[in-house]
Amino acid sequence: MAVKIKTKFGTVDIDNDVIANVVGGTATDNYGVVGMASRNQFRDNVNDILKKENFFKGVEVKQVDNQITVDVYIVVSYGTKISEVSKSVQSKVKYNLQHMLGVTANSVNVIVQGVQITN
Repeated sequence: MAVKIKTKFGTVDIDNDVIANVVGGTATDNYGVVGMASRNQFRDNVNDILKKENFFKGVEVKQVDNQITVDVYIVVSYGTKISEVSKSVQSKVKYNLQHMLGVTANSVNVIVQGVQITN
């Protein structure tokens, strides 16, 4: 599925994997985020932090009636305030989607899949 943006020159289709990579890169740039987690750890058989090429497994993009909802699955660092990290991820993801792709997210849901203790 792709997001369709109509412009005066025509239609632009942005694939959900592109949106997922932008969201994953944005999320991991936030202080306190260790990495992305798989949205379905049992199916994907992944308990580790996702690598950059697999960000799409940690992001779910849903489109209903030109409204986009993004679910972001992250792992946070021990000792950080989860609510503040989540708010930061939400605001930066919304900002980057709008300014990089021209896509307005109706909501950005942050799901913390784990806490990692770093040495």
